[in-house]
Amino acid sequence: MKKFRMPTAYTILFAIIIAVAILTWIVPAGQYDYVNPNAAKKEPIPGTYHTVDRNPQGFKEVVMAPIEGFYDAVDVALFVIVIGGFLGVVMKTGAVDAGIAKITRDLKGKEKWMIPILMIFFGLGGTSYGMAEETIAFYPLLLPVFIAAGYDSVTAISVIMLGAGVGVLGSTVNPFATGIASGFAGISLGEGIGLRLLILIVGELATILFVMRYAEKVKKDPTKSIVYDMWEDNKKYFLSKSSENEFPELTGKRKFILGLFALSFIIMVFGVIPFEDMGITAIPTLGWWFGELTALFLVSAIIIGLVAGMGEKELVSAFVEGARDLLSVALIIGVSRGITVIMNAGNITDTVLNLGEKTLSQTGSVPFAILTYLFYIPLSFLIPSTSGLATLSMPIMAPLGDFAGVARHIVITAYQSASGIVNLITPTSAVVMGGLAIGRLSYDKWLKFTWKLLVILMIIIIAALSLGVVMS
Repeated sequence: MKKFRMPTAYTILFAIIIAVAILTWIVPAGQYDYVNPNAAKKEPIPGTYHTVDRNPQGFKEVVMAPIEGFYDAVDVALFVIVIGGFLGVVMKTGAVDAGIAKITRDLKGKEKWMIPILMIFFGLGGTSYGMAEETIAFYPLLLPVFIAAGYDSVTAISVIMLGAGVGVLGSTVNPFATGIASGFAGISLGEGIGLRLLILIVGELATILFVMRYAEKVKKDPTKSIVYDMWEDNKKYFLSKSSENEFPELTGKRKFILGLFALSFIIMVFGVIPFEDMGITAIPTLGWWFGELTALFLVSAIIIGLVAGMGEKELVSAFVEGARDLLSVALIIGVSRGITVIMNAGNITDTVLNLGEKTLSQTGSVPFAILTYLFYIPLSFLIPSTSGLATLSMPIMAPLGDFAGVARHIVITAYQSASGIVNLITPTSAVVMGGLAIGRLSYDKWLKFTWKLLVILMIIIIAALSLGVVMS
């Protein structure tokens, strides 16, 4: 009997397209009246739902759905591809690798403080650009350092995986989670940034304290390590494989590149925050969106490449290589959007909204926010792609928030927090399973180590969502 393997996100999304097309033959068709039918943020008017003629979707519509979905989401997809090129150029310069390696070298002998500093560094990468796959390179560097200092492999893995992962969980401006979700919810990326920042700071602080407490316990008494049975074996294995010298030096030029890298995201935040809506008239609201942001990262990639001394061919090659790495994300956005195309063409999107409106009539705003978060947890296991999940769900979930009196940015925060917490442990993630494999840590022991932290993070997120509803 063959072992079951989870299908890819593409297969799952295509299956959903087919299932939704079948539903257009069964589910009653209907529509709402909208405040402004032509607005990016379409707000349904409660109580205006009415039935319309069915428009069942067939084979041709199913085949065309991902293509039309890509047309609908071309601005988001192009943004993702250009961001990939930007990251490809930055990573080619070696600036990020050199920065983390420099911190590691400077704190040798003070490894206790390496834990919070590195976790904050990785967290900043997670919250700004969704740092995930890029962390794999740091396991061979940090595992020997922490083990030589008297800690275990779990400590090193946690610093990297939890540091970056909780940063992604508290995505403030992460374009692959918050950015895409905001686009399909029809709101600015800057809306709700305060609430997301709160989750990031409190979540990262709780995680750092959790890891430091475990690390100190292990250093005082190695038998407390959950991998004590491999203690001596891991010492022999990792201390003979140290690769510290393989990382580039943090030169003045690379420091400048790191500054430009950070500045790009600062400009992005400034460009998308609606200062006027926040009552701040002294600062102009630029109202940037995907077109302007794509141009920003394209220009930043060129400037960083030139500062690094790249020739024309090398710069273009690094950009194309990085863009290629994220082409799969752009394609998933198109396929995911195809589900919405089928639902809209079949006139069943508003029927689903109407069902939600009736269900939520007896539900308060705070319970809705919490239920939305809990709903996204199993959905994140099913669709581990954060961009695919945002594209699939936001056209439905964001308007449901309108009915419940919950701001759309809170729905987005619930989605990204649930997706982020699942991606700390999901076995379908190459980042999780790859990091555990390099650290020689079994998946069951990782779950044993993290489950208490996951409970703490869930409590923090639910409390923050509740506060967000009350304050908005």
